[in-house]
Amino acid sequence: MSGIGDKFQQETKYEPSRIPRHRLLWDAKPALHKEYPEAQKIELVSFDHRRFASTSSSRKSEAAGSMSLDRTLRQRKSIREFQAKPISKGQLSYLLWASTGIQRIEDGYEFRTAPSAGALYPIETYVIANDVRELEAGVYHYSVRTHQLEQLKLAELRQEIASAALGQGMCGTAAAVFVWSAVFKRCKWKYGQRAYRYIYLDAGHVAENLALAAVSLNIGSCEIGALYDDQVNAILGVDGIEESVICMAVVGVPA
Repeated sequence: MSGIGDKFQQETKYEPSRIPRHRLLWDAKPALHKEYPEAQKIELVSFDHRRFASTSSSRKSEAAGSMSLDRTLRQRKSIREFQAKPISKGQLSYLLWASTGIQRIEDGYEFRTAPSAGALYPIETYVIANDVRELEAGVYHYSVRTHQLEQLKLAELRQEIASAALGQGMCGTAAAVFVWSAVFKRCKWKYGQRAYRYIYLDAGHVAENLALAAVSLNIGSCEIGALYDDQVNAILGVDGIEESVICMAVVGVPA
């Protein structure tokens, strides 16, 4: 018996005789960044190559790993148990930049560390800080354009986010929980219903970047797909229609 997933797979196929074509309305192209203008801004360690080159060596070693890619790949694994120790704001800064930050600017376009279909970047990053030095517990949004955190809510959310992840306790013991949502219209503007395929691929690219960056910092991480969508959306303060959670990941000091 076929279900909604089977129907979606079949009806979003590209075939030589069936490729949807429509005129792109450039004036209606959605913005590639979400920002909270009224939110308090939290400065992060910069990883712009021009500024990072002048950063002190001690600060570099705290925030950005120097492990080879080969070693990083061999050591990557899911970590679900964490010590009751914080991660630094510098480490969090690197994880944010490495997973989805701006890597380079070419011809006026801001390209990020993770690939995105059509360079439309529908994925937004939120952080639930449980135990991060220099950061109060609560919910933050990552402003990609400015490489800052935007403070959305100050609250102890360990139990709430663990409950929203089907009771997975690691969300409460981890130093931070990354939550990735999608602003669907960014991708649908160009790709219609097939956009959903690309959105999930984009989220996977971002999540793997995070996992590898975490290994390079000797931090543990674990991706999470099992969650109550509406509960997580409520924690973030998003509507679940125009923007909704896609997946999450926990990070912290391995036990």
